[in-house]
Amino acid sequence: MKVIAMIPARFEASRFPGKLMKDLAGKTVILRTYEATKNSNLFDEVYVITDSDLIYNEIISNGGKAIKSKKEHESGSDRIAEAVENLEVDIVVNVQGDEPFTQTVPLKNLLNVFKSDVNKQIDIASLMLKMEDDEEINNPNNVKVVTDENNFAMYFSRSPIPYPREKSTAIYYKHIGIYAFRKDALLKFTKLPMNRLEATEKLENLRFLANGMTVKMVETNQIAIGIDTPEDLEKANAIFKKKIVKK
Repeated sequence: MKVIAMIPARFEASRFPGKLMKDLAGKTVILRTYEATKNSNLFDEVYVITDSDLIYNEIISNGGKAIKSKKEHESGSDRIAEAVENLEVDIVVNVQGDEPFTQTVPLKNLLNVFKSDVNKQIDIASLMLKMEDDEEINNPNNVKVVTDENNFAMYFSRSPIPYPREKSTAIYYKHIGIYAFRKDALLKFTKLPMNRLEATEKLENLRFLANGMTVKMVETNQIAIGIDTPEDLEKANAIFKKKIVKK
């Protein structure tokens, strides 16, 4: 089974423009993410896919592999599909460029989903993290997911789901923006039109569910700080500084 990692990376981010080129403990966010993915040693190849000369040159000049997109794309998955269409590969892992805390164990658990799926019934696998802090739960930048009894995704939302109508012991999970696709599922996704749910919440994963694609969620306890805002970058820098001090 050939497995590759693709890191889609746009320079212009609506909430935090240029965030992937911001400094994170002496290196850029995108380079931190690339190195964390590469150092997992789980992939036959790791690429950054970008529309930006700045990002492309950042990766290449640091000894990494990058591909320039030829077309404009609505989502990172569309960008990746263009790059892998003519590649011989079985599983494609989409690692978000603003996820510098990507770790080996969660990625390995994600890939194990496909190793045990002998009948190839699972199209996509992704990660989720339990949340307990009210501020985190109510933050629309944190995408929430609810699953069925077998941990297949039922819905993703920026709103807190499930809604606690009465005082309850509701459990909330944050979706971590790392996907593993079967190649044919990824190519199928790009041919599907954006639906009203995806357009409303601005979440591409709702296109999967609206078209009957199976999304297996894997629970993780990894640190999950996506760099969506300047405040997120401050938190990430603080974590890296602690790591450096411990060394």
